[in-house]
Amino acid sequence: MDAIPVILVAAGRGERAGAGLPKQYRPVCGKPLLWWTLRSLMACEGLGPIQIVINPDFADLHEEVVAEFDLPSPVSGGATRQESVLAGLEALESGNTRHVMIHDAARPFVGNDMILRLQESLGEGNAGAIPVVAMTDTVKRCDGGIIIETLDRSALARAQTPQAFRYDAILAAHRAAAGTELTDDAAVAEANGLRVAAVAGDEGNIKVTTAEDFDLAAKRLGRTETRVGTGLDVHAFAPGDHVMLCGVRIEHDATLDGDSDADVGLHVLVDAMLGAMGAGDLGVHFPVGDPAWKGRASSDLVAVACDLMRERHARLIHADITLICQKPRLARHQSAMKQRVAELLGVEPSRVNIKVTSTDGLGFTGRGEGIAGQAAVTLELPVPWV
Repeated sequence: MDAIPVILVAAGRGERAGAGLPKQYRPVCGKPLLWWTLRSLMACEGLGPIQIVINPDFADLHEEVVAEFDLPSPVSGGATRQESVLAGLEALESGNTRHVMIHDAARPFVGNDMILRLQESLGEGNAGAIPVVAMTDTVKRCDGGIIIETLDRSALARAQTPQAFRYDAILAAHRAAAGTELTDDAAVAEANGLRVAAVAGDEGNIKVTTAEDFDLAAKRLGRTETRVGTGLDVHAFAPGDHVMLCGVRIEHDATLDGDSDADVGLHVLVDAMLGAMGAGDLGVHFPVGDPAWKGRASSDLVAVACDLMRERHARLIHADITLICQKPRLARHQSAMKQRVAELLGVEPSRVNIKVTSTDGLGFTGRGEGIAGQAAVTLELPVPWV
């Protein structure tokens, strides 16, 4: 199935949570709620461009939120949610759009598994699919404070977003429903006789509305965990007049053999960073023999790993690198290597440690055939909610 565009409805003025702002712009853990929702959508597989629908009165706030994202220009919403969704749908009309997902900006916890379930359901020929959560409480129908009856909860479910539809069908349904007041896009589809499937939702996919919801979201979004990654690498000596270690040029009667500058210190550092992020290893990101990395400085590899850290909102706590060789003697270069690694990582030197050792003449390093390195990196990352 092709990548599915998303209409993200962010045109409301919801101020029930306080702070004097529409809730999508209210900060949670230092970022507006809308930012967190965009982040979770962009982490999901199979989604295309995200078309945001906004209230033009808050265009300046919107621009601040989305400045770091590559998004289409927003469209202005209407007085009701239905009008806003229709505006978003019509913004996609000029493209070759087969399917679409419609999501509320106030749901920052959408996960990849749910997206896949929706995609699979659309692939089964349904005009639409929505995530639902089963009712677990006993449900009463009341009138004027008096219980009228107890409903059969086995036939009831709570609807969530995103909701997925065949594009042409939901566009026609929204146009036909103009002027009515329906509570979600599935209701619009139902009113137009469309078959809408229900897939398993997620209790964690909450809609943030009240001050209590914001407190709960902050507890989840603000959680972090500490991870440790390790790296190990070896490079043989080759004819030359210097080696690069931890970004520092060191004169020697040989060089290290490798596709890049063969900086074993930076290689183990990057390998450990990737390990702590669960992002594979050096071979995955920098395949042996890839001409793109031939002769490149290993500092470029560190830059790639740092970019991945920023994408994952990771923070480096400490990097510990050990270099193992008989020659050259490295003790007098430790301070310069520590400073250079800290510069490449963008951290204080106190967060970097460089150790050097020999093997007392034992093994390939003791015979002067090459240099080995190992590293341990500690990162702090947000706790995933999916």
